[in-house]
Amino acid sequence: MYTIVVADDEEELRRAIIRKIDWESTGFRVVGEAENGIEALELVERMEPDLLLTDIRMPFVSGIELARQVREVRPTTQIAFLSGFDEFSYAQQAIQYNIISYMLKPITMADLTEELKKIKLKIDGIFAEFDTRKNDNPNLQQFFLPLLLDDYVNFDSGEREEKLIEQAIANGFLKDRNNSFEYAVLAISVEDRDGQNCTRPELAHSADMILQKYMKHYSFAMDGRIITILAATRTTFEKYLHIAVGEMVQSTERILNMHCHIGVSRIRERLGECHEAYHGAMSALGYCKPGESGIHYIADEERDNSMDMEMASEYVVQMENLIRSGSRTELEQYLKTVFEKLESEQDAQLKCKFMIFTMSSALIRIAYTVTDDSALFQRFAMLEGPVREVKDRFTSLCLEVWELINAGKKKAARSCVRRQCRSSKGIMVIRRCLWWVSATTFM
Repeated sequence: MYTIVVADDEEELRRAIIRKIDWESTGFRVVGEAENGIEALELVERMEPDLLLTDIRMPFVSGIELARQVREVRPTTQIAFLSGFDEFSYAQQAIQYNIISYMLKPITMADLTEELKKIKLKIDGIFAEFDTRKNDNPNLQQFFLPLLLDDYVNFDSGEREEKLIEQAIANGFLKDRNNSFEYAVLAISVEDRDGQNCTRPELAHSADMILQKYMKHYSFAMDGRIITILAATRTTFEKYLHIAVGEMVQSTERILNMHCHIGVSRIRERLGECHEAYHGAMSALGYCKPGESGIHYIADEERDNSMDMEMASEYVVQMENLIRSGSRTELEQYLKTVFEKLESEQDAQLKCKFMIFTMSSALIRIAYTVTDDSALFQRFAMLEGPVREVKDRFTSLCLEVWELINAGKKKAARSCVRRQCRSSKGIMVIRRCLWWVSATTFM
């Protein structure tokens, strides 16, 4: 049986509705009554009814404003308006706020009873559709899977982004490229009251059923989770995202009697950044507590370090290239430039330490391939203390590893000379090797 709150500032009418309606026959149970909009909103928050039957003209908070606020706090609650004939155009303003019925005053108890039965059937349909399997779009899933899982997209690649937009249009996710869409990812899991994961593939349809009211979306099941990709303008995200995920949690609890956990990524400007968004959503999902429903936004849980990670990867690659094939001067100058750049940014101390730690890991891997000198590896443990001292020690270690690699190159070149000396055809090769040894000695 569904629950209902009755709100009307006319006490006589309100009491008559509550007393004279055969509620059992309508499929509803009255859980509260209110004489103004403020009381009605408080009851909705506390009682979480399936239906709010309210006059459209209410003291303190109008019916339109009440509907808007109800959608904010309890988006699964449906609303039925009672109103005078001349207020119909006024009521149309609230069409977006889960208005399931509009009834004109005066209304007989018999007519109200019949309308409540119709509303009950509509809610039955909503509940049934929420738990219905959908026909999936395999093309979209095949498009999104590598986009979410593979970190192959160049962050600055405008050409790559254009190709992704074209593919999204071809697969039916986007209508055209003339939009200002940004993107986000949701990671959703459902568990029963015993804490067991009960996330079923058909729940992807449940998510889409709710999201279709708010923004462009696509949901599919993956690894015991429902993954949803969202596309909307920044304004739409700011206005509706929290409402949509709130409705998903409330619907899961009310209709399925299960807990719902949702991890929400940061909003990303490019479709090609869905990989980062997916990992953000999964990280946010990890903050949900077992045994209770919850919504966690990664932006609230963790600072955005995606650019730092991107920068660190670039620094490591360039450092490795210079250590393996660059000159000593080039390596020294590059490290100096890196640290000067980091010191000019906000949180300079923290960023410098993070970059040194990241680059040190790469440097240890390189050193391990060319030496087993335990004293060298012990010096990596000394990369602590003031940033100024640490960066000098790190630079010294980089140069030491560079020298080891270059010493190995020279040794390999001399071995090549000795081998070629045994060959009558090796004269030209010997000359080249001797030239290389001579040249690198003065680098």
